[in-house]
Amino acid sequence: MNKKAAKILKIIVPLLLGVALIWYSLSKISIDELIIYFKNANYSYIFLGLFFGLLSHLSRAYRWKFMIEPMGYTLRFPNSIMAVFATYLVNYTIPRAGEITRATILTNYEGVPFEKGFGTIVAERIADMMVMLGIITITLFLEFDFIYQFFTERFDPFKIIIVVLVLIVLAAFFLLFIGRSQFKFAVKVRVFISGLLEGILSIFKMKHKWAFMFHTLFIWGMYVLMFYVTTLAIPETSNLPLAAILIGFISASFSIAATNGGIGSYPVAVYAAFSIFAIAKEPSLAFGWIMWSSQTIMIIVLGGLSLIYLPIYNRTK
Repeated sequence: MNKKAAKILKIIVPLLLGVALIWYSLSKISIDELIIYFKNANYSYIFLGLFFGLLSHLSRAYRWKFMIEPMGYTLRFPNSIMAVFATYLVNYTIPRAGEITRATILTNYEGVPFEKGFGTIVAERIADMMVMLGIITITLFLEFDFIYQFFTERFDPFKIIIVVLVLIVLAAFFLLFIGRSQFKFAVKVRVFISGLLEGILSIFKMKHKWAFMFHTLFIWGMYVLMFYVTTLAIPETSNLPLAAILIGFISASFSIAATNGGIGSYPVAVYAAFSIFAIAKEPSLAFGWIMWSSQTIMIIVLGGLSLIYLPIYNRTK
């Protein structure tokens, strides 16, 4: 497969998957039922969720300044905000294209070389990934009994242990192969892992590392709070246990990477997580659509305004 075909597939496959998941979710709940949930939702909680989401985006924009400054550049906060919202908006069209757009905006309006700006974005993603792993670990720790019972009731514990041991052995052999092999693929993986480690360590070496860490935790705290507050908008999801909130949030977060901005996949991921707790499919899917739609509308409005206002704000450049 040539590079052009691979690029086309990277664009088309997520879109097709999103369309398929939209069809699947709407096959589980009629549009009329969905409209009723939207009409009867408590929009005070939805707007409060939007507020928490907005705070997380502003914090992300401010955090970026801490990574740009050590390279000798000063990032103006308005440009950082508009670049962040433009990133989210562009990611709804082509997966991961938003990150390229963000680095390009930094180059055009702040004079930061593209590769340096893009490197800071990668380092940001590494920090976010570490926090996400932390949330998963905390969820496993807090809800271990529930998760253990859920899996043991549906699967043979002995088989689970065997599968885990096999995966550990395979992972060990894979890492050994990557560490010693000179194959092109192995070298690329080694370079990638080395870059990840370097990015993680660079966070601890920056001048404002504690402020950076605070904003990283704040961003994800707002994400979780945004998810929780929005569940209160629907009576059927207003009394969810902590386990459902955390597992639903984790599932929904991964869905965003599956399709462009979580199109179609977000409601299905929420439904899959909430079904573990015997929550009815209709309110689960309705909540997923309300949550995704409210955030998407905010991104479309603020992202669109950002793309329009960026050249106006930087007209002297």
